[in-house]
Amino acid sequence: MGRGDLTNAEWGRLESFLPPGGARGGRWSDHRRVINGVLYRVRTGVQWRDLPERFGPWETVYKRHRRWSADGTWTMLLSRIQAAEDAAGGIDWEVSVDSTAVRAHQHAAGARKTPAAAVPQKGAGRGTNQADPTAETGRPAGGGGQVSECLGRSRGGFTTKIHLVAEGRCRPLALVLTPGHYGDGPQLERVLDQVWVPRAGAGRPRTRPDHVLADKAYTSRRNRRYLRRRGIRHTIPERLDQRRHRQNRGSRGGRPTGFDSERYKKRNTVERAINRLKGFRAVATRYDKRAYIYLGTITLAALAIWLRT
Repeated sequence: MGRGDLTNAEWGRLESFLPPGGARGGRWSDHRRVINGVLYRVRTGVQWRDLPERFGPWETVYKRHRRWSADGTWTMLLSRIQAAEDAAGGIDWEVSVDSTAVRAHQHAAGARKTPAAAVPQKGAGRGTNQADPTAETGRPAGGGGQVSECLGRSRGGFTTKIHLVAEGRCRPLALVLTPGHYGDGPQLERVLDQVWVPRAGAGRPRTRPDHVLADKAYTSRRNRRYLRRRGIRHTIPERLDQRRHRQNRGSRGGRPTGFDSERYKKRNTVERAINRLKGFRAVATRYDKRAYIYLGTITLAALAIWLRT
């Protein structure tokens, strides 16, 4: 077993959730070796063709990663591991929300345009490994433009932005990709809607955190109304210009927002979760042309974090 490969304990937690082997020629044989190959690439950021021979043909490893990114298998595995943790009481539901910009390599540009189709995320085909005919081609999503492939120009240059929700033990709960120049505040609803942790037994999946912590980028009336509508308590500081505007309006400006400075100190959990994700070099720099493959790369990195913490 090489450094960074799945241990026997980690493999034991994953094995029962993986798709069964196929009858024709063992199409899905040797899952462990292939997953270790994908993990090696995600951890080191090497080109697919440079994978060590112990992982088998690099084409097999790449195609498996591409297919499982397309059909939601990586997302399904992450949900199952989160469900097991939640059943054991291992998830701290006081969550934090933030984003980070990732520099895109020049090879991430130039994706070929294809007909549009849906990309499974949490909320679509939850907990299943659906076989979509478009996924067999390896191109399930439309794209071919910078915005369609979550690429944009920001202060950091050619970038993609990762929006994430992190639970209190610094592990990612949900992920969303946008182009690098997109703002943080408008993505709060979208990323919180991706929180979806199935119950180990009977019952509806858990989708609502106990408390949300976020910085000033998320302090809009729309976001606060959304959180109140869902019954989610939150700690978000008010920007200085918003405070002055409210005070200038007098009684018409409404009551000041509540803010717990001691609780807000726990928001560093999302920063630490981002640091853990960026410890994987294929996450810290985007090399994938297609957004759904890069999302699969980040999801696998998050899965590794959940297995090892």
